[in-house]
Amino acid sequence: MSAIFADHLLSWMIAVPFIGIAALAIVRGRSGIVITALVTTLVEALLALRLWIGFDSAEKGMQYVERMEWMPTFGIQYAVGVDGISILLVLLTAVLCPLCVLASWNSITTRVRAFMMLILLVEGAMMVVFTALDAFLFFMLWEVTMIPMYFMIVLWGGPDRVAAGLKFVLYSLTGSLFLLVGILGLSLQADTFDIQSLAGAAYSPESQLWIFVALFLGFAIKLPMLPFHTWLPDAHSEAPTAGSVLLAGVLLKMGGYGLIRFCLPIFPEVSSQFAPFVLWLSIAAILYGGYMALAQSDLKRLVAYSSVSHMGFVTLGIFSFNSEGIEGAILQMVTHGITTGALFLMVGQLYDRTHSRSMADYGGLHKRMPRFVAVLSLFVVASFGLPATSNFIGEFLILVGVSYEHFIFVVLAMGGIVLGAAYMLWMLQRVALGEPRTEAARGLTDLSVREMITVIPLAIAVFGIGVYPGPFLEAMDSTVLFVVEQFEQAGLAITTPE
Repeated sequence: MSAIFADHLLSWMIAVPFIGIAALAIVRGRSGIVITALVTTLVEALLALRLWIGFDSAEKGMQYVERMEWMPTFGIQYAVGVDGISILLVLLTAVLCPLCVLASWNSITTRVRAFMMLILLVEGAMMVVFTALDAFLFFMLWEVTMIPMYFMIVLWGGPDRVAAGLKFVLYSLTGSLFLLVGILGLSLQADTFDIQSLAGAAYSPESQLWIFVALFLGFAIKLPMLPFHTWLPDAHSEAPTAGSVLLAGVLLKMGGYGLIRFCLPIFPEVSSQFAPFVLWLSIAAILYGGYMALAQSDLKRLVAYSSVSHMGFVTLGIFSFNSEGIEGAILQMVTHGITTGALFLMVGQLYDRTHSRSMADYGGLHKRMPRFVAVLSLFVVASFGLPATSNFIGEFLILVGVSYEHFIFVVLAMGGIVLGAAYMLWMLQRVALGEPRTEAARGLTDLSVREMITVIPLAIAVFGIGVYPGPFLEAMDSTVLFVVEQFEQAGLAITTPE
């Protein structure tokens, strides 16, 4: 029995959320529903921990690989596995989902069963996306992630939820169409859907450019890169707290993951040709996102625009084409999921009390909510990369990787860090210091035990990764070196000076 479990650990991790959905269909009572959802996500987190413990960081190839014929006529398999890149995103997903259930414990009052099912559906789909070794399987579950997020926004969102949901779907569908064209192009040229085989296949010079562009656009819209970012602030503003956490913490990472998994190893030459364009777009996103965040008065929109800025660092690191930059980008994806997810959780905790996201409606929270302000302060300084916090490590590695041949980008990116400190500290000052500006702010109560349990794991992660990032960097090192080797073989890699 233990052998069956160990040999099919990833399949169990994929199955558990769907088993939880089936259980939710028959459970009765609100308490039974939320407890079932919480237990399901906690079981998933334990399985992810087991996956992490058994992972061999010295091995650069895929581990825990499972393959089974699915549609042999078309060469499509059920094939899953993890390497140093995907395992970190699997862990991130497994950590955030139980916190989303806890955050929705009291705030979701209608159609609770359906909402918890949607959280589990996102979790199950994301597990497939981050572990799929078959491009068709990857695309199919990529599409599935759009469905629960749309319904979360439209059914449980704010006053403009329908418009935000439609905008999210239209952008997502457009990106998915580009992605589908790219995957079909790969399959037709390589005669396989196997992602590992795609990297070693030969492609005609005429097809490389248009396949790369199709894939890149699909991933850029999901990331989202400038100028495809406009759906993000609206979706975040209208989504319920759990929806915002899943969107910022996990779904945006699909774009960065796709760039590293598909574009770089399959098309190193075309990636190199597009690199200057992408690097300048990344700098524009970093500065634009920071500037727009500084102009916001709505807490959720501020955090949403900060995501645009932070994801600019991710693409900056990915297209540096060296191990420091790419490892920094992957770690930045993980730490952004932690800190931004935590900020959305805390904004949701305020919204549950006052039903307002405007900074002008708060002030003086250090008196009424000292625990809240203490934890919020930690995530604020982590967000703009204070040393000894998690975001600092990723941003530092990205800047090191880019500095080898593009020092001007380092200088410009530092402007984004300064803007990050400005808008985050300005937000903290307006919300936490001074005197309460409204009657609702004067009557606020501090975080409950459940709310503290929701954010404390992320606070521990912020310090843990910031002080001791070694295990995470070691886990991805061998896999990232393999990606960089593709550029070295083509004579394109930016290497560390001796």
